[in-house]
Amino acid sequence: MTRHVLERRQIVPADLHTVFSFFEDPWNLERLTPPWLNFNVRATTDRKVRLGTEIEYRLRWQIFPMTWRSRISEYVPGVRFADEMLEGPYKRWYHRHLFNEVTAGVEIVDIVEYELPLGPLGRIVHAAVIRSQLESIFDYRRRAATRLFEEARLVIGR
Repeated sequence: MTRHVLERRQIVPADLHTVFSFFEDPWNLERLTPPWLNFNVRATTDRKVRLGTEIEYRLRWQIFPMTWRSRISEYVPGVRFADEMLEGPYKRWYHRHLFNEVTAGVEIVDIVEYELPLGPLGRIVHAAVIRSQLESIFDYRRRAATRLFEEARLVIGR
């Protein structure tokens, strides 16, 4: 199996409590996902993520509608949580969300470990399409988070 890792870091201008609270609300994921994925949270077992929370999403990749179910398998309030795919398009998907207070705000680190199905064909599709699309999704997520927290700072008047 070929395991892939995608990592993204950013600093947003907000306090740790505000940032962590935003990310632990499963419904906010729609606000961080590019519109071209037609991403919708369908159900969640908890209003805020905690260890064991399960979340079901619907999305459309290219022309293919997909259901994605994940479970929160790590959770340390104010520090980190991780979601792992239970059902979806990957053979394995494990996404860690790390939060660290820094001078300019909060550093958010996303580390995604993933494997594709289909052996050699999966490796070809990864090189041709998947990697660049995942990078685009997480680049969009970075821009959206920056915009959301900068707008919130302006409203609050910092």
